[in-house]
Amino acid sequence: MSPPQDLLAVLAPLPVLVPLLAAAAMLIFGRRPRAQRFVALFALTAAVVICALLLYLADRDGTTAVQVGGWETPIGITLVVDRLSATMLLVSSIVLLAVALYGAGQNIRDRDVKQPTSIFWPTYLVLSAGVWLAFLAGDLFNMFVGFEILLVASFVLLTLGATAERIRAGVSYTMVSMVSSLIFLTGIALAYAATGTLNLAQLAVRMDAVPDGIRNAVYAVLLVGFGIKAAVFPLSNWLPDSYPSAPAPVTAVFAGLLTKVGVYAIIRTYTLIFPAGGFGNLLLVAGLLTMLIGILGAIAQSDIRRLLSYTLVSHIGYMMFGLGLASEAGVSGAVFYVAHHILVQTALFLVVGLIERQAGSSSLRRLGGLASASPILGVLFLIPALNLGGIPPFSGFVGKVALMQAGAQQGSVLAWVLVAGAVLTSLLTLYAVARVWSKAFWRPRAEAPEGHLAAATLPSLVEDNADMLYDERTDPGRMPSLMVLSTAALVAVGLSLTVWAGPMLDIADRAAVDLRDRGIYISAVLGQEPQR
Repeated sequence: MSPPQDLLAVLAPLPVLVPLLAAAAMLIFGRRPRAQRFVALFALTAAVVICALLLYLADRDGTTAVQVGGWETPIGITLVVDRLSATMLLVSSIVLLAVALYGAGQNIRDRDVKQPTSIFWPTYLVLSAGVWLAFLAGDLFNMFVGFEILLVASFVLLTLGATAERIRAGVSYTMVSMVSSLIFLTGIALAYAATGTLNLAQLAVRMDAVPDGIRNAVYAVLLVGFGIKAAVFPLSNWLPDSYPSAPAPVTAVFAGLLTKVGVYAIIRTYTLIFPAGGFGNLLLVAGLLTMLIGILGAIAQSDIRRLLSYTLVSHIGYMMFGLGLASEAGVSGAVFYVAHHILVQTALFLVVGLIERQAGSSSLRRLGGLASASPILGVLFLIPALNLGGIPPFSGFVGKVALMQAGAQQGSVLAWVLVAGAVLTSLLTLYAVARVWSKAFWRPRAEAPEGHLAAATLPSLVEDNADMLYDERTDPGRMPSLMVLSTAALVAVGLSLTVWAGPMLDIADRAAVDLRDRGIYISAVLGQEPQR
């Protein structure tokens, strides 16, 4: 191996190993919550540094495959670091660290004082490991393992506090995820039966020799499984009912990140294994319906959490739009928009948690006067809200323009319909967030129809007391400084994507070139194309 490959061989497994080892180490600190928080934050900070190095090396040296345990391809576990996976690793690690800092400020831990071992921190790290394994996996089985790690950790995090509402939402989410996993497993079985391998590179080579009908059937099954996880219409009805009941940090990381794991799986398998399957128009239609139906659902909501959950569904459609175009410009726009949306959507859900802490509710019928009560909170909401709405010069505007230019370049009737749908969705998104601003932040609290039912607003920021446990819905007026600072930091990272939109678009362009040229991935994993 050359020195860069040696370094990558060391670094590539670390995003999975570091959080798992840190979660195991937390068993030693079961009765010391501050030590647990320190271990978790240290592990996630280290992960950000590692993922930044992986992106730098991947962008400089191209796609690299690492065989774990010394087994040869395709028998062993293959981890693949390319520009797409490294970008997803870095953006997700930043989000996971910011949400962890937010959670430390909120001081999430067991409500049962008789239980000495904290649940939140080790489970959160296991969730992180599952996300990063899914991004790095070079075969379908280990991608499935990453998804299942996510499922187990997600159920625990969704049901923190064990309230009836959270248990109900957790059970609903778990049942939907199990159906998705069963469909994914069926797709894995069909792919193995058709090709005799699960290694993505070998699948890409051998699937070309599979009859069109069988090949399309295999991807249709996989697409349904991934579409449920990505919340692509009509497989998205589960999401708005599952996320809003969870604690604010959990909702934020789920909304901003977990659906993008499904999007990543769609991008990876479509561009690598099934580029000639004729699914482009299907993805375009699904993208259009996802955009429009999601944003129409958002407009109908009176609770900010549910409103943002529907906007989350809606903006998944932009990613399907770029991927369905199947051009380098379209895929590049989709990659950039995924990174943008992870940062902005997570920041908005963190702000909603602060709103609940400040005002005691997230219902628009009960909110008002937040801009005067807490100007900092107003700024923290306004910036990512305008970014989500696509106001220039924010990264949301840059990403949408890139996608619409790609659609215009293709020039088909369906592509132009998607361009029009993207513009309409952007305008309706702006209307939805402006409605939140006007009702929750601008109008006086006394004019809210149910303003008297929410707790009194306390305008001052209050330092976090690490020895007490607060719930974001029942302890109004308290916004621990670490919660505010972590939210502000994530908003700033989203703004940095605007400032450095040029370099990020360049990386997205190079990632799209890699994705469109399957030979780059295949040669990195297999060395050379094997005989079929």
